[in-house]
Amino acid sequence: MIVESSAPTSCVGNVLAPTDAGVLLVHDYLLVMRGAERTFEAMTACYPTAPIATLLYDPVRTEGRFSHRHIRTSFLQPFAADQRRFRRSLALLPLAAARLAVKDARIVISSTSAFAHGVQPAPDAVHVSYCHSPFRYVWHERDRTARSMPRAARPMLRAMLGAVRHWDLRAARRVTGFVANSELTRQRIGDFYGRDAIVVYPPVDTDRFTYDHAPRDYFLMVGEVTQHKNTEVALAAAERARVKLKVVGDGPDFVRLRKRFHRAEFVGRVDDRRLTKLYARCRALVVPAVEEFGITMVEAHAAGRPVAAAAGGGALEIVREGATGVLVTPRSVDALAEVLRATDWDRFDPTILRANAQRFSVTRFRQRLIAAVAAIAAQASYTQDAGIARSPRPRSSRSTTVQQTAAEVVPIPPGG
Repeated sequence: MIVESSAPTSCVGNVLAPTDAGVLLVHDYLLVMRGAERTFEAMTACYPTAPIATLLYDPVRTEGRFSHRHIRTSFLQPFAADQRRFRRSLALLPLAAARLAVKDARIVISSTSAFAHGVQPAPDAVHVSYCHSPFRYVWHERDRTARSMPRAARPMLRAMLGAVRHWDLRAARRVTGFVANSELTRQRIGDFYGRDAIVVYPPVDTDRFTYDHAPRDYFLMVGEVTQHKNTEVALAAAERARVKLKVVGDGPDFVRLRKRFHRAEFVGRVDDRRLTKLYARCRALVVPAVEEFGITMVEAHAAGRPVAAAAGGGALEIVREGATGVLVTPRSVDALAEVLRATDWDRFDPTILRANAQRFSVTRFRQRLIAAVAAIAAQASYTQDAGIARSPRPRSSRSTTVQQTAAEVVPIPPGG
């Protein structure tokens, strides 16, 4: 599938050729516009003439955001390009990734939490993988995934997940260099793949959010309605605290939870305009799961709203306890209910909240991502010129930042 491109021709701080010659951008699947897809959209703006490859593409549900680009899709496109049914093709997605047309690229930049890092570029190409999370269903969520299935189906599921896990490890070994969206993701890349990663936080278009001086009486949760998002924990805590909760999003658990929790309002998927209003008018955002990063927390801060978040993962890098939100024991209904009921949410200063969100602006993301790609490409070029065999990069004991890695390749602007 090819869509003719009429993209703009520049990006702040672009260190590659103006035409982005030889660059190809890859994302798992472009079926909806959530955090990973918004991050990928910001990535495409850094390389505005580069083609895009993705396993599955829905131009309507992605709001036409990529319709001006050249887009290549997999052989599954005619059968599985739908958010509600693509998971049925799980066993075929690794093969689809391996067969994506990427061998004409000099630099492949993949955006992945599942399969995009499994593409197979030319042997001398550089592959930089921006990892939102190693594939959760075969790693840190493997047991929970199996428990969610009928007991009779679990042996077959475990066998399939085991096969995907072996494929995932092989795919990770072929990647030239990883970029992680948070320290938690960097840690998991090290634990699962034995690789190090540069941390580049995802972007949030902070300018599209506004502050409402008269918040309403509801709390807000935004995200997929799935087990790993702990939606049920948030709903149970709100019910116990006797507070209103609005749930934005859809997913496999939507119908079941809507039938069980009658006090909550299940809003479903909404467009950006309505979402910004929901953020601006809520008491606080509720994030009951340990997120790899947690873009919704930054969005809430950009709207001048505090966060009640599980104490782990990205929340530890975004939320400043007592100043921009409250951290809660993960998966504890009682702890979350107490925080929702007893916290004085009006005491949080919206000026501080909005300033905190600026740490994750789109401009900073672009600068840091381009620097990271340049650093990995430069290292790969040095390795190739020196005749050194490429091998997995060991995980270091300290965090690798863009500034540490890429300062000699591209300067980081002040404040970046």
